[in-house]
Amino acid sequence: MGNICFSSSKVSGSNSNTPSTTTVNVHHNRRTSANQPSTTRVASRKQEESHYNKQKAKDNHKQPRNSQQHVKNNSRRQSGVIPCGKRTDFGYDKDFDKRFTIGKLLGHGQFGYTYVATNKSNGDRVAVKRIEKKKMVVPIAVEDVKREVKILKALAGHENVVEFYNAFEDDNCVYIVMELCEGGELLDRILAKKESRYTEKDAAIVVRQMLKVAAQCHLHGLVHRDMKPENFLFKSPKEDSPLKATDFGLSDFIRPGKNFKDIVGSAYYVAPEVLKRRSGPESDVWSIGVITFILLCGRRPFWDKTEDGIFKEVLRNKPDFRRKPWPTISNSAKDFVKKLLVKDPRARLTAAQALSHPWVREGGDASEIPLDISVLSNMRQFVKYSRLKQFALRALASTLDEEELADARDQFSAIDVDKNGVISLEEMRQALAKDLPWKMKESRVLEILQAIDSNTDGLVDFPEFVAATLHVHQLEEHNSTKWQQRSQAAFDKFDVDKDGFITPEELRMHTGLKGSIDPLLEEADIDRDGKISLSEFRRLLRTASISSQMVTSPTVRGSRRS
Repeated sequence: MGNICFSSSKVSGSNSNTPSTTTVNVHHNRRTSANQPSTTRVASRKQEESHYNKQKAKDNHKQPRNSQQHVKNNSRRQSGVIPCGKRTDFGYDKDFDKRFTIGKLLGHGQFGYTYVATNKSNGDRVAVKRIEKKKMVVPIAVEDVKREVKILKALAGHENVVEFYNAFEDDNCVYIVMELCEGGELLDRILAKKESRYTEKDAAIVVRQMLKVAAQCHLHGLVHRDMKPENFLFKSPKEDSPLKATDFGLSDFIRPGKNFKDIVGSAYYVAPEVLKRRSGPESDVWSIGVITFILLCGRRPFWDKTEDGIFKEVLRNKPDFRRKPWPTISNSAKDFVKKLLVKDPRARLTAAQALSHPWVREGGDASEIPLDISVLSNMRQFVKYSRLKQFALRALASTLDEEELADARDQFSAIDVDKNGVISLEEMRQALAKDLPWKMKESRVLEILQAIDSNTDGLVDFPEFVAATLHVHQLEEHNSTKWQQRSQAAFDKFDVDKDGFITPEELRMHTGLKGSIDPLLEEADIDRDGKISLSEFRRLLRTASISSQMVTSPTVRGSRRS
């Protein structure tokens, strides 16, 4: 396990002064701050005892004491110092009391409270999170509040995110005004179901909404980092009410190609790479995989009496699909869950890819599938590959079948706005512009298109697109037998005489390149025997060979933990 820490205190918030992230929920007044240091993030609701495991009530008595209680004491000792929050002008509107009347308390945390409030001008009811400035002792606490507001603004208008209305402040508090969701938590509806299980059809509808939130977050360079049933609310009590994501208190922006180093989230839903301190957007997809497992069978895929035990299960074991009711659940549903609960984040489906999976899209509108952040990343990466790797990827792409190309077709269609079967420079520019963490210059867009455009007609057709956006690790992980066949078929396109090696002559013949072929050969020829074997060819496909055309990683403000 190396230096992995299994201390339960590591599963608390990202810093000791993060404000309350109490869920906006009219039915429960039980939640503490999602970032409260003493909170271990293990789901602790007594209602779960009879459904998830009968030892839950005992577990609640084993919660670790607050290992960071000194934070409170420090704030008391610093009573002579004006807290950073009190000295900060957040730049928010100052007329909250003139516009709203605060009503009953919905929930509270260490740093703030959430209330129902009424808009005085029209009588509309909203949810208001009130965060006390005196609790924001250090600058990072102020930054956390600002970041939460920034995140809510960035996701404004998404049908499955709790709507942000406005932020206010006065001398004592910051007020975040949001949509009031009165349908309760997703967890409540799971527990209300027979045997705590959803039908496959209903589960797919719920999962589709969560994936759309994750995909939108990732396009903004944002990772939610605490996807769990308690953080999804229903707008209304109606059975067909839309689902709304809430509680972005642990969410943060991430630099492209970088990882988070801290361990945050809720124990049952935490991804393996989070525990290894190198996580990114893929961790949200893992959490949705765990939720899907629970929706379909009423049990958690990874469970133990202690957090340490849960973490070990997550790192070492695979979910059990042999127990009831899994034998009666469709193969498509099982395939979906397995591809989300892949321990290697590189081989895990992305949120957008998951939306293209047959189990999720059945009955859903394929046009709703958003752009995949990883597809845009792969296109940017393709320009950095050596010529040989580009040729190898094109050969591999030509071996895929229609089922394997389904998600690629969805993504191609999302970029091909005029539906003429090719991607133009303008369409490429529009697509790359949606990857918000990257401020792609026009010259870079042209460079990327030219690298992908193998026939040099100034356009990207579907086969060229597939080659540039392949997820090689997924192909190998999801079906090793198919991977062996596909990579062998791609190798055979080079190996004309079928002697088991790609020679310099065959390489020249396939690529049509003039001049010395040695630089291409040397890159893949590990044993320096003057030719490329099948194993060397497969290694070339797996590894990203970087040419001299380096794309500089941009700086994203607010990503302080990557």
